[in-house]
Amino acid sequence: MTQKSILKSFFTPLLLIFWGGAFAQTRLPDIPPEQYTVEQQKAAQEFEIARKKAPWGPFAMLMYSPQLMNNARAMGDYLRYNSTFDSHLSEFAILITAREWSQDYEWYVHYPIAIKAGLKPEIAQALKEGRHPEGMSDDEAIVYNFTMELQKNKQVSDATFAKTESRFGKKGAIDLAGIAGYYTFLAMEMNMARHPIPATAERLPRLSH
Repeated sequence: MTQKSILKSFFTPLLLIFWGGAFAQTRLPDIPPEQYTVEQQKAAQEFEIARKKAPWGPFAMLMYSPQLMNNARAMGDYLRYNSTFDSHLSEFAILITAREWSQDYEWYVHYPIAIKAGLKPEIAQALKEGRHPEGMSDDEAIVYNFTMELQKNKQVSDATFAKTESRFGKKGAIDLAGIAGYYTFLAMEMNMARHPIPATAERLPRLSH
Protein backbone atom coordinates (compact mmCIF):
# COMPACT_ATOMS: atom_id res chain seq x y z
CA MET A 1 0.00 0.00 0.00
CA THR A 2 1.37 3.38 -1.02
CA GLN A 3 1.78 6.28 1.42
CA LYS A 4 -0.97 8.15 -0.48
CA SER A 5 -3.46 5.28 -0.12
CA ILE A 6 -2.61 4.89 3.56
CA LEU A 7 -3.30 8.58 4.16
CA LYS A 8 -6.54 8.34 2.18
CA SER A 9 -7.77 5.34 4.20
CA PHE A 10 -6.96 7.20 7.42
CA PHE A 11 -8.44 10.58 6.60
CA THR A 12 -11.56 9.55 4.65
CA PRO A 13 -13.53 8.39 7.75
CA LEU A 14 -12.48 11.57 9.55
CA LEU A 15 -13.73 13.68 6.65
CA LEU A 16 -17.03 11.83 6.67
CA ILE A 17 -17.41 12.54 10.39
CA PHE A 18 -16.47 16.16 9.79
CA TRP A 19 -18.90 16.66 6.94
CA GLY A 20 -21.69 14.76 8.69
CA GLY A 21 -21.12 16.51 11.99
CA ALA A 22 -19.73 20.03 11.88
CA PHE A 23 -21.04 20.84 8.44
CA ALA A 24 -24.44 19.34 9.25
CA GLN A 25 -25.08 22.18 11.68
CA THR A 26 -27.64 24.69 10.50
CA ARG A 27 -26.21 27.82 8.93
CA LEU A 28 -29.21 29.90 9.97
CA PRO A 29 -30.24 29.15 13.57
CA ASP A 30 -33.54 30.53 14.82
CA ILE A 31 -33.32 34.12 15.99
CA PRO A 32 -34.42 34.57 19.63
CA PRO A 33 -37.53 36.81 19.60
CA GLU A 34 -35.90 39.19 22.08
CA GLN A 35 -33.26 39.88 19.43
CA TYR A 36 -35.73 40.71 16.65
CA THR A 37 -35.36 44.00 14.83
CA VAL A 38 -38.40 46.26 14.54
CA GLU A 39 -39.02 44.85 11.04
CA GLN A 40 -38.76 41.28 12.33
CA GLN A 41 -41.14 42.03 15.21
CA LYS A 42 -43.71 43.38 12.75
CA ALA A 43 -43.31 40.35 10.48
CA ALA A 44 -43.67 37.95 13.42
CA GLN A 45 -46.86 39.71 14.54
CA GLU A 46 -48.32 39.46 11.03
CA PHE A 47 -47.40 35.79 10.90
CA GLU A 48 -49.09 35.11 14.24
CA ILE A 49 -52.26 36.87 13.12
CA ALA A 50 -52.40 34.69 9.99
CA ARG A 51 -51.22 31.36 11.40
CA LYS A 52 -52.18 31.68 15.09
CA LYS A 53 -48.66 30.86 16.24
CA ALA A 54 -45.14 32.25 16.10
CA PRO A 55 -42.95 31.67 13.02
CA TRP A 56 -41.69 28.09 13.08
CA GLY A 57 -39.73 25.68 10.90
CA PRO A 58 -38.67 27.26 7.61
CA PHE A 59 -40.48 30.48 8.51
CA ALA A 60 -38.35 30.94 11.62
CA MET A 61 -35.29 30.52 9.42
CA LEU A 62 -36.68 33.01 6.87
CA MET A 63 -36.95 35.65 9.61
CA TYR A 64 -33.48 36.74 8.52
CA SER A 65 -35.40 38.27 5.61
CA PRO A 66 -38.71 39.17 7.30
CA GLN A 67 -40.49 40.63 4.28
CA LEU A 68 -39.64 37.58 2.20
CA MET A 69 -40.85 35.39 5.06
CA ASN A 70 -44.27 36.99 5.23
CA ASN A 71 -44.70 37.08 1.46
CA ALA A 72 -43.85 33.37 1.42
CA ARG A 73 -46.32 32.73 4.23
CA ALA A 74 -49.08 34.51 2.30
CA MET A 75 -48.48 32.40 -0.79
CA GLY A 76 -48.44 29.28 1.36
CA ASP A 77 -51.75 30.25 2.92
CA TYR A 78 -53.36 30.13 -0.50
CA LEU A 79 -51.58 27.08 -1.90
CA ARG A 80 -52.14 24.88 1.17
CA TYR A 81 -55.64 25.92 2.12
CA ASN A 82 -57.43 27.56 -0.81
CA SER A 83 -56.07 26.17 -4.07
CA THR A 84 -57.96 24.09 -6.63
CA PHE A 85 -56.70 20.92 -4.93
CA ASP A 86 -57.95 19.26 -1.77
CA SER A 87 -55.49 18.46 1.01
CA HIS A 88 -55.00 14.88 -0.20
CA LEU A 89 -53.75 15.90 -3.64
CA SER A 90 -51.88 19.04 -2.62
CA GLU A 91 -50.01 17.13 0.10
CA PHE A 92 -49.14 14.45 -2.46
CA ALA A 93 -47.60 17.15 -4.68
CA ILE A 94 -45.69 18.48 -1.67
CA LEU A 95 -44.28 15.03 -0.89
CA ILE A 96 -43.22 14.58 -4.52
CA THR A 97 -41.38 17.89 -4.31
CA ALA A 98 -39.79 17.03 -0.96
CA ARG A 99 -38.63 13.69 -2.38
CA GLU A 100 -37.14 15.26 -5.52
CA TRP A 101 -35.19 17.76 -3.39
CA SER A 102 -34.33 15.20 -0.67
CA GLN A 103 -35.78 17.69 1.82
CA ASP A 104 -36.06 15.81 5.10
CA TYR A 105 -37.89 18.49 7.10
CA GLU A 106 -40.49 19.03 4.38
CA TRP A 107 -41.13 15.28 4.26
CA TYR A 108 -41.15 15.00 8.07
CA VAL A 109 -43.87 17.69 8.37
CA HIS A 110 -46.05 16.76 5.41
CA TYR A 111 -45.95 12.94 5.41
CA PRO A 112 -48.36 12.54 8.37
CA ILE A 113 -50.62 15.26 6.97
CA ALA A 114 -50.76 13.48 3.60
CA ILE A 115 -51.57 10.13 5.19
CA LYS A 116 -54.28 11.67 7.37
CA ALA A 117 -55.73 13.35 4.26
CA GLY A 118 -56.08 9.99 2.51
CA LEU A 119 -52.82 9.20 0.71
CA LYS A 120 -52.09 5.47 0.95
CA PRO A 121 -48.91 4.70 2.93
CA GLU A 122 -47.70 2.32 0.20
CA ILE A 123 -47.86 5.16 -2.35
CA ALA A 124 -45.82 7.40 -0.05
CA GLN A 125 -43.35 4.57 0.61
CA ALA A 126 -42.79 3.98 -3.10
CA LEU A 127 -42.25 7.69 -3.58
CA LYS A 128 -39.81 7.76 -0.66
CA GLU A 129 -37.80 4.94 -2.22
CA GLY A 130 -37.75 6.57 -5.65
CA ARG A 131 -40.13 4.05 -7.22
CA HIS A 132 -43.15 4.74 -9.40
CA PRO A 133 -46.15 4.25 -7.08
CA GLU A 134 -48.60 1.53 -8.04
CA GLY A 135 -52.35 1.74 -7.49
CA MET A 136 -52.73 5.51 -7.79
CA SER A 137 -56.17 6.94 -8.46
CA ASP A 138 -56.71 8.85 -11.71
CA ASP A 139 -56.38 12.17 -9.89
CA GLU A 140 -53.23 11.05 -8.05
CA ALA A 141 -51.70 9.92 -11.36
CA ILE A 142 -52.37 13.33 -12.90
CA VAL A 143 -50.77 15.11 -9.93
CA TYR A 144 -47.83 12.69 -9.92
CA ASN A 145 -47.09 12.94 -13.64
CA PHE A 146 -47.48 16.73 -13.75
CA THR A 147 -45.31 17.37 -10.70
CA MET A 148 -42.65 14.81 -11.59
CA GLU A 149 -42.32 16.19 -15.12
CA LEU A 150 -41.89 19.71 -13.77
CA GLN A 151 -39.30 18.58 -11.25
CA LYS A 152 -37.32 16.27 -13.52
CA ASN A 153 -37.82 17.73 -17.02
CA LYS A 154 -38.39 21.39 -16.03
CA GLN A 155 -41.49 21.39 -18.22
CA VAL A 156 -44.75 19.51 -18.75
CA SER A 157 -45.61 17.52 -21.86
CA ASP A 158 -48.65 18.38 -23.98
CA ALA A 159 -50.33 15.12 -23.01
CA THR A 160 -49.84 15.67 -19.29
CA PHE A 161 -50.97 19.29 -19.48
CA ALA A 162 -54.08 18.29 -21.44
CA LYS A 163 -55.06 15.72 -18.81
CA THR A 164 -54.49 18.22 -16.01
CA GLU A 165 -56.47 20.96 -17.76
CA SER A 166 -59.31 18.60 -18.64
CA ARG A 167 -59.66 17.47 -15.01
CA PHE A 168 -58.76 20.60 -13.03
CA GLY A 169 -58.95 23.46 -15.54
CA LYS A 170 -56.38 26.09 -16.39
CA LYS A 171 -56.56 27.38 -12.83
CA GLY A 172 -55.70 23.90 -11.63
CA ALA A 173 -52.62 23.76 -13.83
CA ILE A 174 -51.49 27.13 -12.47
CA ASP A 175 -52.15 26.09 -8.88
CA LEU A 176 -50.40 22.72 -9.21
CA ALA A 177 -47.31 24.33 -10.72
CA GLY A 178 -47.57 26.88 -7.91
CA ILE A 179 -47.56 24.15 -5.23
CA ALA A 180 -44.53 22.49 -6.83
CA GLY A 181 -42.76 25.83 -7.17
CA TYR A 182 -43.55 27.06 -3.67
CA TYR A 183 -42.34 23.90 -1.96
CA THR A 184 -39.30 23.85 -4.23
CA PHE A 185 -38.55 27.35 -2.95
CA LEU A 186 -38.85 26.19 0.66
CA ALA A 187 -36.77 23.09 -0.08
CA MET A 188 -34.04 25.19 -1.68
CA GLU A 189 -33.98 27.56 1.29
CA MET A 190 -33.79 24.71 3.80
CA ASN A 191 -31.20 22.75 1.83
CA MET A 192 -29.09 25.90 1.51
CA ALA A 193 -29.35 26.55 5.26
CA ARG A 194 -28.93 22.89 6.26
CA HIS A 195 -32.15 23.25 8.22
CA PRO A 196 -32.23 20.54 10.91
CA ILE A 197 -34.83 17.88 11.54
CA PRO A 198 -35.74 16.44 14.95
CA ALA A 199 -33.33 13.77 16.18
CA THR A 200 -36.11 11.17 16.05
CA ALA A 201 -37.12 11.99 12.46
CA GLU A 202 -36.16 9.62 9.67
CA ARG A 203 -34.05 11.02 6.82
CA LEU A 204 -35.07 10.34 3.23
CA PRO A 205 -32.85 7.87 1.36
CA ARG A 206 -30.41 9.75 -0.88
CA LEU A 207 -31.16 8.76 -4.46
CA SER A 208 -28.87 8.95 -7.46
CA HIS A 209 -30.42 11.06 -10.25
